Amino acid sequence: MPMGRVALGAALCASAVWVPLSAAAQSGAGDGYMFGAPKATVTVRGGFARPSERSDLYSFVRDELTVARGDFAGGAWSLDAAFFVKPQLAVQFGVGVSSGMTPSVYRDWVDNNDREIEQSSSLRRMPLSAGLRYYLAPPGRSIGRLAWVPARVAPYVTAGGGITWYHFKQTGDFVDYQTLDVFGTELNSQAWSPSAFLAAGADYALGARVGLVGEARYDWASARLSSDYSGFDRIDLSGLALTVGLSFRF
Repeated sequence: MPMGRVALGAALCASAVWVPLSAAAQSGAGDGYMFGAPKATVTVRGGFARPSERSDLYSFVRDELTVARGDFAGGAWSLDAAFFVKPQLAVQFGVGVSSGMTPSVYRDWVDNNDREIEQSSSLRRMPLSAGLRYYLAPPGRSIGRLAWVPARVAPYVTAGGGITWYHFKQTGDFVDYQTLDVFGTELNSQAWSPSAFLAAGADYALGARVGLVGEARYDWASARLSSDYSGFDRIDLSGLALTVGLSFRF
């Protein structure tokens, strides 16, 4: 997917979240209060993710097919739940999913009728993670013994680990390099693998219980490939995700 489309999609995603809530923000974002500091937050975000594509399988696909670096970028969604253990520290649990698909043809081969040999390739990743979220400034302040008011902006960093599931699939026509025959098939590889992540973001208060959140997150992971891709090293599942969404305090 061209990066111009990724940038445009991210902007549209941010606008879709912001426009319906802008009136509420202008009428006193952060001016409300809760009866006591929040004990937890739930955050839903959407945006785009771009895999780093550093393993030899990606290199082979780019060399043989009309696939460019970045073509596996696509939509990303996540759901996080964080539980405060200190005023600026929370334990976070999350699940996410990102996917990208690209059509292609062979760069140097055509079939017996001089037609292009077509196929499509897709990558889906789903990390399940746990970690610690630290707010770089207090996310709010107490007034008296009961009232708690959120900060206008609360930046944070998060780090942790977990497991990541992936599914790499190619469907269409392929060349048998031994016989030079063209055959149709579907190639699949999927597995779970340990993973780690680091993220940074900020929560902009739209009210006492709702915030607009933007986050940049990088995941590190690699996994074994199935027998459909024997001879290749582990597939690289690392990559960057940029998301925006809503956070709800409880």
